[in-house]
Amino acid sequence: MMPPAAPRAVWLLVRLRLVRLLNLGGSLYGRKPKAGKSRAATGGKRRGRWILPVVMALLMAAAFTNMSHTILLNLHCELAPVTACASAAKPFDAQQVAARELAGGGFSTALMQGLTLHLALLWLASLLVPLGSRELAHTDWDLEWLVTLPVPRTTLLWARVLERTVTNATGLLMLWPTCLVIAWHGGLRWWAVPAATLAALALLAPAAMARTLVDTGLRLALPPSQLRNLQAAISVAAMPLIYLTISLSLPGRGIALGWAAAFPAWTLWTPPGLVVQWLDGAAWPAWLLAAQVAALLAAGVALLGRQLADGVVAAGTRETGRRAVAGKPLRVLPGSPLQRRELRLLARDRNFLVQSLLIPVIVIGSQLFFTGGLRDMAQLGSEPKLLASIAFGLGSYVLVLSAFQTINTEGQALWLLYTFPHTLERMLREKAVLWAALALAYPAVVFAVGIAGGANVDARLLLTMAQVALGILVFALIAVALGVWASDPLAQEVHARVRPTYLYLYMTLASLYGYGLYTDAWPHRLAVVVLVAALALALWQKARDELPFLLDPTAAPPRQVSAADGMTAAVAFFAVQGIAFFMLRAGDGPAALPDLALAFAIAGAVVYALARLVYWRAGTAGVPRLLQGRMLPALGWGFACALPAVGVGLLWMQGLRQAGVAFPAMNVAGHVGWLIALASIAAPLFEEFIFRGLIFNGLRRSLRLLPALAASAAIFAVIHPPLSMLPVFVLGACAGLAFERGKGLLAAIVTHALYNGAMIAVQL
Repeated sequence: MMPPAAPRAVWLLVRLRLVRLLNLGGSLYGRKPKAGKSRAATGGKRRGRWILPVVMALLMAAAFTNMSHTILLNLHCELAPVTACASAAKPFDAQQVAARELAGGGFSTALMQGLTLHLALLWLASLLVPLGSRELAHTDWDLEWLVTLPVPRTTLLWARVLERTVTNATGLLMLWPTCLVIAWHGGLRWWAVPAATLAALALLAPAAMARTLVDTGLRLALPPSQLRNLQAAISVAAMPLIYLTISLSLPGRGIALGWAAAFPAWTLWTPPGLVVQWLDGAAWPAWLLAAQVAALLAAGVALLGRQLADGVVAAGTRETGRRAVAGKPLRVLPGSPLQRRELRLLARDRNFLVQSLLIPVIVIGSQLFFTGGLRDMAQLGSEPKLLASIAFGLGSYVLVLSAFQTINTEGQALWLLYTFPHTLERMLREKAVLWAALALAYPAVVFAVGIAGGANVDARLLLTMAQVALGILVFALIAVALGVWASDPLAQEVHARVRPTYLYLYMTLASLYGYGLYTDAWPHRLAVVVLVAALALALWQKARDELPFLLDPTAAPPRQVSAADGMTAAVAFFAVQGIAFFMLRAGDGPAALPDLALAFAIAGAVVYALARLVYWRAGTAGVPRLLQGRMLPALGWGFACALPAVGVGLLWMQGLRQAGVAFPAMNVAGHVGWLIALASIAAPLFEEFIFRGLIFNGLRRSLRLLPALAASAAIFAVIHPPLSMLPVFVLGACAGLAFERGKGLLAAIVTHALYNGAMIAVQL
């Protein structure tokens, strides 16, 4: 069989890499097969995995397009010799002025120099980000087996550069939107799409060549240990470039804008400068750009040939490793044996050490420094909210790169943890505590700097510090729990071992907690803390159920009622209630009590029916029943547990009245029957099913009685008005005790109904 021609060989190698990336992207979002089911070896792969990656890519492209549009208009306002942007009252008005001025003529020389800096920064990021990926630190090098193919070395090198040009996702997401915006404002309009594509590829080709030259030379010259250290350094250097580019979109003479104003004119003759001139409407820069790119690629391939003249493996230098130091005693480290093992592994893996503990500082610091979020250190002392957000942001970001990767870092050696004389849950809990302790160091430093900068140490600041510390502890549990589902320890590809969907969920929850730090309303702060802490318990419980099945791709834990089911049902209950009330309500006046009662009943019935249907179809164990024993003891427990709840409620109302604070007056407008039906029938039935039957009942699988009572009662309390949180907390605890002792929902329903009836009677 004759070897393929050079064009066909290049096409086959590029297509091989594209198919590999497509399969890898699909595996990132795949789900674990259901228990007892597995596909045949020759069966097709599940379809539809490409949807979420494509959606995320489109969203990121839209974000970069918007940022590039803002950067171009801002550079025009700041660098153009004659502009009317200064007369605009708001930044948005200045952008409108810049857009009209650009529509009336071409780019000024100063603007083209600023855009050249913009493209140069993005080009450098498109080189460093792929170069700093984990591929450089892998012991396996794909070029070692590619050279065995029946293809000439020159053809192989051209194919390698071409496939790295078209598969540089980071470069495409950054350079293509920028070129598109430049071409659109340069007057190309609908021709901007093909022009931007060609321009982006023209810039990515030299980046691919530079990356190939660098990683080939490094792999031939350095052992794997030094490659890991260098990869960590490159990944650190790539982060500030992105934030430096973002700072170009901010008005004012920042560092990046100062560089743009002083960028030399000769850079217009480099590939980024020629791209700007070409997209501005001139034709001749395209020919010069093509000549420069061709010359650079030809010179690069020639240099690669000289690098590989002696073969792919160079004299065993890549096989060298660290030499053991004999007789040196091990340092005594704090913590349990597993935590000490984790610290030693962290100290040995420089790449993981840098990514876990240093990159968060660089990311947050670059964002604050280059984007102007932090003007000086004294600003930390004058703005406690900014101080708290930076402290929590640093700590939570550290957990993303450390605790979230707990299962992933074990990799295919995860089975070793199953041989230890402890449960896997306990070992993961120890790791969560370790990472929480390390992450807490960052908020401590931030608060220390803020206090040194003049922050007033009062009760409010101390409360905020405690809230941040509690948030770090809670999110350490959340990160480890989500990492159980996000990680696939059986995946052969390193990039496929973490599913990004759960990373987005973690960041969303962290943003919710950040809102709790920024708000001034203490009920909102308390609600955020309680709900996030309860969610951490629920996620940890689900993760604990999953742990025995991590190493079996076809097995799944048996379905049991969990606290996560209850939290999902609670969210659905309030959502359906809002929709039903919106459909029932007529006019813009105050809410009618019959509408509220009907909406509540509809939402409760829908959620109850759906939950029972799902549990029946899945064969779930532990589904709450109305009565699991004799009726009279259940009624007795319901009545007995209602007495302390009613007593606390009456004392609380009397205390509020003595303090001059009363509950809002109720205007039943002749609908006393509707009020009684809502408070004493509908609310006890449906709320007890959710909060005691699902949340409390689920928590009891993993918590003792008192912690489960406190957690479920706290969740129940924070969804009520602030004035009633304390008595409702007591009611939740009493109803949970009635459910526990009465062996069913009937006792809890009786407790809830008697309490609501007594409160209504007193208020009426």
